[in-house]
Amino acid sequence: MDRPQGEPPDRPLGMLAELTYRCPLRCAYCSNPVALDAYADELSLADWCRVLTEARELGVLQVHFSGGEPLLRGDLTAIVAHAHALGLYTGLVTGGQALTAARLTALAAAGLDHVQISVQSADAPEADTIAGRPAHRRKLAAAALVKEAGLPLTLNAVLHRATIGRAGALIELAERLGADRLELANAQYYGWALLNRRALLPTREQLAAVEPVIRAARERLAGRLEIVYVVADLYEGVPKPCMHGWGSRQLTVTPNGDVLPCPAAAQIPGLGVVNVARARLADIWFDSPAFNRFRGTGWMREPCRSCARKEIDHGGCRCQAFQLTGDASATDPVCALSPHHAALAEAVRADTARAADATPLVPRTDTRTRIRVRHRKRPGAGTGAGTSGGADGGTGNGVPDGAEAQEKTTS
Repeated sequence: MDRPQGEPPDRPLGMLAELTYRCPLRCAYCSNPVALDAYADELSLADWCRVLTEARELGVLQVHFSGGEPLLRGDLTAIVAHAHALGLYTGLVTGGQALTAARLTALAAAGLDHVQISVQSADAPEADTIAGRPAHRRKLAAAALVKEAGLPLTLNAVLHRATIGRAGALIELAERLGADRLELANAQYYGWALLNRRALLPTREQLAAVEPVIRAARERLAGRLEIVYVVADLYEGVPKPCMHGWGSRQLTVTPNGDVLPCPAAAQIPGLGVVNVARARLADIWFDSPAFNRFRGTGWMREPCRSCARKEIDHGGCRCQAFQLTGDASATDPVCALSPHHAALAEAVRADTARAADATPLVPRTDTRTRIRVRHRKRPGAGTGAGTSGGADGGTGNGVPDGAEAQEKTTS
């Protein structure tokens, strides 16, 4: 809403804690930033504990630990334990490659509440090809460990042109693994996925074919498996209600401590992003330029300002608007009322008219940037005591000995 002057915004309910962007896999739909050097200095254990404490004081009820691969943090169990002690609901978003029985036992004892594991495909060779290395077998083993531990299990699969036709097989895989929830998410075009949109974007025919498959599975599995389907919004004509409104319910803390209204917001120039080393989380949430820039509806121009849906879709995605028009305050071009909608529709038609193999994928690359977990200090804050290099006694590239890491998944 266009809030009366002086009325404070709502407090956040959830936080995405991106503990690290380290990842050796090469998924072309990864939504992590393409330029990772800015995130080489990761927050320490003490930093994360302070951030979690401030998040709980601010009103946050749940936190999801993501990345990259959060299991590459050797102090993950201590971070989870601190969150649990604060009364936060905790979720782990992982590729499962480093999830051993011992590691999961420790995390469960620390208070972990939920695990989400990503899968690239139900077909092992295809899944390993997409991941850029053998990974599928370990994912299945990790899912079995989660079920044996009695923790709720979500499977997440990113759908794109090469895999959307096999959504039924992904549903069958979720059934076999005993998953409680399956998220079938069409690729969201940020980070590496944006670079690969021409190769990843499904056709209208593919989208039309998958919808009855998902609808029938929902009916058949009602009460046994929750199936969430994230639509391909570039085709919709109505924008997605991104984050349920900018600076309304959610916040993201990146590996280096930048605080964002959404995971992709760092790309917007001049946003005024503030780091947790410079201010308390509450001050950032309520007062920072980044969180107030697109909060409410007062920033909107036409056609959003007079639109009956402005309190429903909030003008659409600010990051997508910036990517497609160069102006983060523009109406999301997905919207049929946007002056840029026709150009987007033509670009989508051109993208999907290409043969699937006509546009080579640009795989996510591992820059091998040396990760530093530094002592950080600010007024009133303690000093962190983190470790550097790979997690769990891993190799120099941040991969634990004998266990690869996995990509960030859509959450």
